[in-house]
Amino acid sequence: MSLKAFNAGLHLDAGGIVAAQIIDGKAIADRIREELKARLARLVSSGVTPGLAAVLVGDNPGSRLYVKMKGEASEEMGLAHWTVRMPEDTPQQALLAEVARLNADPQVHGILVQQPLPPQISTEAAVLAVDPRKDVDCFHPENVGRVLIGNPRFAPATPAGVVELLVRSGNDPAGKDVVIAGRSNIVGKPLAALLMQKAPKANATVTVAHSATKDLAAHTRRADILVAAMGAPRMITADMVKEGAVVIDVGINRIPDATKKSGYRTVGDVDFAAVKEKVRAISPVPGGVGPMTIAMLLSNTVHAAELSLQT
Repeated sequence: MSLKAFNAGLHLDAGGIVAAQIIDGKAIADRIREELKARLARLVSSGVTPGLAAVLVGDNPGSRLYVKMKGEASEEMGLAHWTVRMPEDTPQQALLAEVARLNADPQVHGILVQQPLPPQISTEAAVLAVDPRKDVDCFHPENVGRVLIGNPRFAPATPAGVVELLVRSGNDPAGKDVVIAGRSNIVGKPLAALLMQKAPKANATVTVAHSATKDLAAHTRRADILVAAMGAPRMITADMVKEGAVVIDVGINRIPDATKKSGYRTVGDVDFAAVKEKVRAISPVPGGVGPMTIAMLLSNTVHAAELSLQT
């Protein structure tokens, strides 16, 4: 990286000291939603209103909140939205029957079955039940495979959100050493697949580290771009990060906080206060990746509606 390019991403605080760029996920997500409006208008003029159906089994507080946020975002954009609520003891076959009904409904373009599911329901069975053409979460093996070979139908929402955060904040991953701490099927693996492609917004050299990695810090310290997605609060500390790196925090963790009415607060996988003093750019929690995940889900739903006109 040239000195000019490096300096372009730096900011000065009120005292004239170099400060990290705080990557504003909400502002970037708002821009993506604004860009979607023209595509949405074209669909509506063709007689198609993109529709997103969320299936919620049980009453998990986190899942309930996330589905609510997806619904509100859909309505704000002018998408049709349905939330199908099913009790905690719903048999697997009943869930699969509901998904089949949604698959057959031409007004529904995107289907998401909110995870985690109760133990009597196989997550794999639920994922396989969704029509790949309506799988806007990009969990179906057909869509996962298409991402891996570089021919995606949909981009998985959170990984795609991370990529957009990087590119739109002036931190293009091309040619960079990217270390992803986390190997989940939802974030780590698909993000690695996106970033390794010979394509725009990609072309990175990717390392995937995880809980069994020997000397995790040795890997994270060489990253130009570090993505933390291990689900462990404040696991990434300042001594694990290279000076001038870019850090994207995917973690959403609740920790006790007696000063809050709820009794807890949300933190990421990165020790934000310490790490931001050392890096070039960093995404906060909340306000970083979270809004991007919903924006990319809306984008996938609009794309699914566009694809429905081609069949």
